[in-house]
Amino acid sequence: MQQYRRMLGLPGVRALMILMFFARIPLAATAMVLTLLVAVGLGGSYGAAGLVGAAGTIGVAVGAPLMGHVVDRYGLRPMVLLATLCEAAFWLTARFMPYPVLLGSAFFGGLLALPSMSIARQAIAAMVPEDLRRTAFSLDSISIELSYMVGPALAVLLATQLSPQAATTGLGCAVLVVGLLIVAFNPRVRADHERGDTERVPRREWLTPKFIGVLAVGGGAVFVLAGTDVTMIAALRANGELDWTGLLVVIICTSSAAGGLVHGAVRRSLPQVVLMGLMGLLTIPAALFIGEWWLLALALVPSSFLCAPTMATTGEEVARLAPVSMRGAATGLQSSALTLGASLGAPAIGFVVDHSSPAWGFAAAGLGGVLVAGAAWGLGAGRTKKANQVVPVG
Repeated sequence: MQQYRRMLGLPGVRALMILMFFARIPLAATAMVLTLLVAVGLGGSYGAAGLVGAAGTIGVAVGAPLMGHVVDRYGLRPMVLLATLCEAAFWLTARFMPYPVLLGSAFFGGLLALPSMSIARQAIAAMVPEDLRRTAFSLDSISIELSYMVGPALAVLLATQLSPQAATTGLGCAVLVVGLLIVAFNPRVRADHERGDTERVPRREWLTPKFIGVLAVGGGAVFVLAGTDVTMIAALRANGELDWTGLLVVIICTSSAAGGLVHGAVRRSLPQVVLMGLMGLLTIPAALFIGEWWLLALALVPSSFLCAPTMATTGEEVARLAPVSMRGAATGLQSSALTLGASLGAPAIGFVVDHSSPAWGFAAAGLGGVLVAGAAWGLGAGRTKKANQVVPVG
């Protein structure tokens, strides 16, 4: 664990990791709060709730690169202040909106949302030297897993014990608090030796096919995850075992966190596209184990183990390939790619499940991941440094 000790011993890194864990809890709760507000608070359908969620997701995908551009031009604090005030205003007023107004406002709420994911990645790239970035991005991926275990649970707790409207108010207050904490902490987004690097680099010079391939892998990983989640719920529901959903989610999240822990400790790692391809390939066999929830959990452990490493390597590659002066825009595009993967994965695999069976859902999700990995390799994302093409060693 020497790599982790060295990384956490760097000035400000330990505080950054703790802060970003809490900063991403509101983000993790967003989808659940919107669903509960529309379906329960406003008495609408789940389809109507999905439309609001889709509007917010599109807003996030469009807004993340724009927010990154603001960081590149004006610095982190102005962007965080703007995003915090706008997103908090949306959540604090959402409880008073009729459905048509909420549907229209959700896009702008996502467009101007606090990009906590991008902030963490930019800060890690600036505060951690390249030889420790794998470890830092791995720990960041583990932190994301934990945030997504806590956020939705808190949202459900507030909505059921108080009301969905109280959950939106609580989320608005949480966004305001974490945003002001980020402003106060003001993590660096440029290393000391990078502060003079302000020259604007034309997008065509860094947004290369190889960079697009790296983004595709990140989006592909989330595609597999979103498709797996939908199929997992369908399989449990078909077996009358829906009550075991929470425990199954904890098992696969724990597996992903363990994979991230190992990935961050090794000195050399598999290439990004290989991790992505293996993740998709190992998802397919889950189609054979949908009879019992515990068998399904065991079947999903191997692919889940590669989730955090794949995401960590994506962040590492983006930080390595993006020019310093365009790092904000680059990490914003990464967030957009992840959002797009989630937006495509759930409905596409859900369509497969609706017209066949949960077994085919797992097969389609895994095959989609393999195809994305192959396409990314063709774009050049797999052609990394020779040192990175060695099987992990302890």
